[in-house]
Amino acid sequence: MNKGFKFILFALISLALLVAAGCGNNDEAGAEQEKDSNDDQAQEEQNEEEDQGEEVVEHDGELVVYSARNERFVQALLDKFEDETGIEVLALHGADPNQIVEESGNVQADVYISNDLGALGYLHGEGLLEGSNPEGIDSIPEEFRADDNAYFAISARARGFIYNKDMISEDEMPTSSEDLFDSKWADVPNGYAITRGGNGGMRGHVSALRYEWGDEKTAEWVASIRENASAITQGHSDIRALVGSGEHAFGLVNNYYFHQQLLEDDNNVGFIYLDQGEDQMGAIANAAGVGLVSGGPNADNADVFLEWVLQPENQVAFVGESLELLINSHYGAVYPEEVEPHIVEFDDLKVQDMEIKELGNYFQGTTELIEESGLDLDLR
Repeated sequence: MNKGFKFILFALISLALLVAAGCGNNDEAGAEQEKDSNDDQAQEEQNEEEDQGEEVVEHDGELVVYSARNERFVQALLDKFEDETGIEVLALHGADPNQIVEESGNVQADVYISNDLGALGYLHGEGLLEGSNPEGIDSIPEEFRADDNAYFAISARARGFIYNKDMISEDEMPTSSEDLFDSKWADVPNGYAITRGGNGGMRGHVSALRYEWGDEKTAEWVASIRENASAITQGHSDIRALVGSGEHAFGLVNNYYFHQQLLEDDNNVGFIYLDQGEDQMGAIANAAGVGLVSGGPNADNADVFLEWVLQPENQVAFVGESLELLINSHYGAVYPEEVEPHIVEFDDLKVQDMEIKELGNYFQGTTELIEESGLDLDLR
């Protein structure tokens, strides 16, 4: 083999080795790039999972809720809270505010849910509710919450007369609380109905009259309705059913009971909001809400509940089947089609010129005035 041929052969072999090495380097670089890309994707997925995890904070333990509201208006809300947070809710329905008072030396409840802002104000005045600053509290107007946010309202209602259109016309109906001083209303067909004195709505009504009229005139009013009413019932559900069926011509209730009766078969009913005239005091209002019990056994979970219930969708859920009015009407409570045309938003009513928080200052004295005026707190 001559030298020229050997040189050419060596050159070809060297070139082949260089090409092979280059391909190998390219393969290694591609593999490295693919590995880096996979690592980046995995990191992004991990970060995404962590971000999603931050949105759902899991809790444990218990929350003890005392509630004065009807169980069917409250339990679905508590079940929703339990499902979404993992906190077990122990609920005592039908709880009177006096139970909080009696247990003050051995606190059992974490949260108190009330139909009556007066009851919450009373407990706060007794030092049995404690202040808080939950996220979302600014969504509740100041007139519907304590100065230290120890309690706040979520749904509102106004007082009025539900009446049976087959028995009495709108023009024939009374239009104010003061009208009930007149004994002539005892003579309308089948008369009218009121609740027992211990009912939260009635107690709030009497407290508002004490604020407006003073005690003497209010005591006379209580005695008058006790004398002239054809029926005294356990609650407003009884009144709406009795009026709907025609057993009584009209009754004194909160407006959402009118809404509920519109869903029944006996629904030829109307409603008159009290004292809407130019020279009249305006409708007596009240609200349902939540109070933070001082020294409750599950304080951290109580804080979780307060912030949870203030979320817009849960304020709507708080109204639930009660068909009350949302304080934040723009959150969009959904009413059945039979009810929707009859909804009068709270802001569209002429309402008594009294901060609802004032009801707490009258709560205990009102209980005594009602009994002294002859209207039993409980049916006997």
